[in-house]
Amino acid sequence: MNHRTARSLRHEYGLYVEREIEDYKDSIPRSVILSIGDEAVASLRAQEQLALDEMVLWDEVDRIIKKRLRIPTYQTWRRRRLKMLAKYKRPEHWGLQPDEPLVRAIDGAAPESHVLVAGAKVEGAALFLAARGCDVTALEPAADAVERVLSAAEAAGLTSRVRGYVSDLGHWEPDVALQAVVCTPEAFEGLTLSERSHVITVLQSATSDGGVHLVETIVAGRTAMTLDELRSSYAGWQISVERELGAPPCFLARKATTA
Repeated sequence: MNHRTARSLRHEYGLYVEREIEDYKDSIPRSVILSIGDEAVASLRAQEQLALDEMVLWDEVDRIIKKRLRIPTYQTWRRRRLKMLAKYKRPEHWGLQPDEPLVRAIDGAAPESHVLVAGAKVEGAALFLAARGCDVTALEPAADAVERVLSAAEAAGLTSRVRGYVSDLGHWEPDVALQAVVCTPEAFEGLTLSERSHVITVLQSATSDGGVHLVETIVAGRTAMTLDELRSSYAGWQISVERELGAPPCFLARKATTA
């Protein structure tokens, strides 16, 4: 494990401990908190702690609560966390297939690459990418859909990797360079031809050389972008159309790398 990952896990463990302690404090009545405070004062006096300021006292309260909750040591938590992270990196955990275009497209992506995921059912893709080390922006016009993604990220300990925006592509612009863009047909619904063209131009400009755009195309009974429209929009990009049994065609475009 590199030093960056180790520091990240240390930070994550600190946040985990802090969250567990604060959740416990919120779950008990004030009288119990006061009794823990009395216990902390007695403990500090027994240690001949002379400077009983507020900071020292609350640190002792937190130590007592941590002991009561039997919060694991960093090393124990780290072993469990690494095992869970290995599980999260498997596409099957998020309802994805190992050979589907999304999984293949991001295989080997640099750590902390920025990825935009937009459209319906973004949760699985967003969390899979976050577990693989990408910084993910989940974009959906439905607030409850964004909340589900963020709640799932928190439950998986991936909050630092996922941010959500309640918006559609027509009213959002990237604020970071993107390494990948993943869109479902719903991401373009309600946009006119010229609006779709503008959105794609903006996303292309924000995409780093060698970056990929992955767009699911038209689904039976649903108006969305056609393959011809996508091809004309991605002139100069390396283009392929992935076809999986039982799934809609998936348009994949990779931005050329300038010399």
